[in-house]
Amino acid sequence: MVLAGGITLSAEVGAAEQPVDDGMVLIPAGEFKMGSDKEENLAMWRGANDLNPYGFNDRLYVDERPMHKVTLPAFKIDKYEVTNAQYREFVIATRHRIPFMWGRNGYNYSIDYLSYLPLKDLRQIATDKFRLDMDVTTMTQKSLLAELQKINEKRDTMPVTAVTWFDASSYCKWSRKRLPTEAEWEKAARGPQGFEYPWGNKWDQTKINTMSEDDEAPYSPIGSYPGDVSAYGVYDLAANVSEWVDDWYDAYPGSTSESRFFGKTQRVVRGGMASSGHYDSLSVVFRAAKRNHLFPSTALIDLGFRCARDVK
Repeated sequence: MVLAGGITLSAEVGAAEQPVDDGMVLIPAGEFKMGSDKEENLAMWRGANDLNPYGFNDRLYVDERPMHKVTLPAFKIDKYEVTNAQYREFVIATRHRIPFMWGRNGYNYSIDYLSYLPLKDLRQIATDKFRLDMDVTTMTQKSLLAELQKINEKRDTMPVTAVTWFDASSYCKWSRKRLPTEAEWEKAARGPQGFEYPWGNKWDQTKINTMSEDDEAPYSPIGSYPGDVSAYGVYDLAANVSEWVDDWYDAYPGSTSESRFFGKTQRVVRGGMASSGHYDSLSVVFRAAKRNHLFPSTALIDLGFRCARDVK
């Protein structure tokens, strides 16, 4: 399996008093309110004559009830979602399978490998895999390689997607971390004030990427929207890609809600995604308390993850 060229992780040893930036944010120990007590809005998920105009196939708020207090020890969580470049190091080190999107878009090819290909084959890959929007028939090998390298360098900073829960958990363990719990993720998103959205209680679509023209990559490089940051300093929690967390999808303590998916059937997914449909539904999708759930073997083009770590 030929993979994109790895990146070298290095850290310069500085003054002893300067802390090392490990790319994570410390969330202090303490209590927070998890979930919500919102009343169900049947029109949003079912609509007139069951036409489902908003694209929701399930109830919106019932699995968030009741709002309840949760006390957590201090923990650390990644400031950003795990990127393609970070995940590539894991793939190279462990020979783990690549996300299926890499095989489609050419990210699995390193520039070193591409440089050995005959010009005819290179032009074919540039067109079929990288979808280079240029007349490749007139381009030299050098110019083609330069363009393909620019594309993959941009992809380096994109969140890795098309990974299953098992893939995400394996990466976190390899990096000596773990997937965050559902409660940890929500606390990091809501901040000490318990906001509806990471930035506050008022919906503001300018703070996030709510739409993309690229059907195969409906998201942005990490940290592209500085308004999508929680009071703790964690980015891209409202949007960009949705994220796996550790928990099985189940009812909250004290809930009377029922679902055929409760139990050890599906894993919880948190956060909205840039391809989230109807305009009028966006303020619901990107809320910090919103719960989603998928079978752990699912891999979607707008589904990624970030890691967490215990504080000792």
